[in-house]
Amino acid sequence: MTDIAELETSIRADIEQAADEAGLEAVRVASLGKKGSISDVMKTLGKMSDEERKVQGPALNALKAAITQAINDRKEILKRAAMEIRLASEKTDVTLPVRQSPSEAGRIHPISQVMDEITAIFADMGFSVAEGPEIETDYYNFTALNFPEGHPAREMHDTFFMQEDEKGERKVLRTHTSPVQIRTMENQEPPIRIIIPGKTYRCDADATHSPMFHQLEGLVVDKKSNIANLKWVLEEFCKSFFEVDNVNMRFRPSFFPFTEPSLEVDIQCDRSGNEVKFGEGTDWMEILGCGMVHPNVLRAGGLDPDVYQGFAWGIGIDRIAMLKYGMPDLRAFFDADVRWMKHYGFRPLDLPTLFGGLSQ
Repeated sequence: MTDIAELETSIRADIEQAADEAGLEAVRVASLGKKGSISDVMKTLGKMSDEERKVQGPALNALKAAITQAINDRKEILKRAAMEIRLASEKTDVTLPVRQSPSEAGRIHPISQVMDEITAIFADMGFSVAEGPEIETDYYNFTALNFPEGHPAREMHDTFFMQEDEKGERKVLRTHTSPVQIRTMENQEPPIRIIIPGKTYRCDADATHSPMFHQLEGLVVDKKSNIANLKWVLEEFCKSFFEVDNVNMRFRPSFFPFTEPSLEVDIQCDRSGNEVKFGEGTDWMEILGCGMVHPNVLRAGGLDPDVYQGFAWGIGIDRIAMLKYGMPDLRAFFDADVRWMKHYGFRPLDLPTLFGGLSQ
């Protein structure tokens, strides 16, 4: 707690010393940005014990909210001071509307917002964020994940293949973020609790599919993980993400090469109106796939399936963004239409937290 207090004191001092809005923005990025000082501390939550996380999690969320408010307050002071200088130095036609500053007019893309929301939820559960290359080898993208030779997902209509290299190997644009699971198991001793958000690529395009899309996968590996743990994690995630008090989920048997048993998950919803409402109604909507990690996948990651077991899940980030915020067409995500961004985008300083609210 002392470190958090010292960090808050240091950041508040930087906020007070900011002489203009550009300097204040630099302080915001240095503290609340993805590589900022507070964000760096948040990333350590996954490595803490449960008791430490219970104390540090709320404290860090409170710190983010306090710093955000301090930045907003300082920004108003700087704006008023700048306006007073301008009024003293020039004449202004007060009948003209004042243009918004870039930081006020700009918007955060819904995909970036949803990724931040997801990270906030799983960080509170003790998960870390893992990343990997978007250009993958056949081994990591297919073979290590228990895709047999001749599996349809290896065919050209599903996968973007690169030209052969000097060794005669053809790399691929990853079709899922699952290769990061193998890379993590190869380099990290269990217990493993990670989420893997990132870009993926498949030959598909329509109102609900894009050749490039964003996927979130999760992986837990230890000696005692089981289906009950998996169900709890997914239920807590859906309740937090869709911001409802209760969700009913239906788990159906399915097949994925990298999990056994494999399950598809439906969430109860109401589609009677103009929007989909979760936590109520009599309809069901498929939302993700999951299952227990296949023993062959554990072996490929260098782990003994007689000692370790785990569970994994995958969900489309673009799709759950559409469901939560009522966006009808996936293609608009990538059209770079300023009008669409103004309607669906989020204000830059409205950072999602479990303490202050995800969508705010």
